[in-house]
Amino acid sequence: MKNVLGLLVSLLASTASAELVDRVAAIVNNDIITLSEVEGRVGPEFGRLRQESDPVKRAALRDELLQKSVDMLVGEKLMEGQVKELNIEVTDSEIDMGMEDVKRQNNIDQEQFEQLLAQEGYTLSSYKSFMRKHMSRLKLVNLKVRSKVKIADEDLKAEYARWAHDEAHEYEVHARHLVVQVGPKATDEQVEAAHKKALVLREEASQPGVDFAELARQKSEGSSAADGGDLGFFKRGVMAADFERAAFSLPEGGISEPIRTKFGWHVLKVEERRALAAPPLDEVKDQLRERMLRGQMEKYTDQYVQELRAAAVVIVKI
Repeated sequence: MKNVLGLLVSLLASTASAELVDRVAAIVNNDIITLSEVEGRVGPEFGRLRQESDPVKRAALRDELLQKSVDMLVGEKLMEGQVKELNIEVTDSEIDMGMEDVKRQNNIDQEQFEQLLAQEGYTLSSYKSFMRKHMSRLKLVNLKVRSKVKIADEDLKAEYARWAHDEAHEYEVHARHLVVQVGPKATDEQVEAAHKKALVLREEASQPGVDFAELARQKSEGSSAADGGDLGFFKRGVMAADFERAAFSLPEGGISEPIRTKFGWHVLKVEERRALAAPPLDEVKDQLRERMLRGQMEKYTDQYVQELRAAAVVIVKI
């Protein structure tokens, strides 16, 4: 009995020690989600916290980001359990094809691909593991959800009418940006140093008579520096959320405060805004149908995950 008690005490002590190193954020059936996993999923969005000077609002925003992240990870754990139960497998060739598709969509070669992975904190091996889990969940969703998704012609026409009405009041912007790069594994001190550098660039860009494009050519650390930081015209839904929010709230000639994305700090200037005209249904019906399909897939996938969660033991500790 003493040996058993001693072993139990030892196990409890080691568990407590492990939680001090990496707290348990949630328990999903027999699986554990750690706080570092949750924070890793939030990633660069934590940069938004540094832009909030009010400590109460900053704490509330942090809690919101962590809660969204843990909910997402709980859903993934539940789906992975179903993947195992249903013996859903993803082959190496499917993973290779998936990576080739990523390279093709981004028009990059293998070396550039591996550099991008490193910037995101992945090795080639860890990214393949990520892809295997991601693709297995997609197979599960197709198996359990896809049959529920249907788009009738009447629904498509109604969606076009709503979209055309919104588009008639919509516009696109032509913008340029200055970039101060920050790596995904940068320390708080490095992030803050880059932020201060971006603030200096913003001040310089705001001076009368300064040519923003020339300043970007000289001092931007982004890939568009040679083009004067030119991003061309873009509509809503293309850029990162914080980036888009600034672009569409600035007037022509307006310059933003530094904006944090996964690539670093950006200082944005809006060069021009122009109204958009809605194209005819025949030109956009495939795009609209695809968007409606994605929306329904997300809706039914969320319902499916909620059903799994209701039948599981889920304990959230943060």
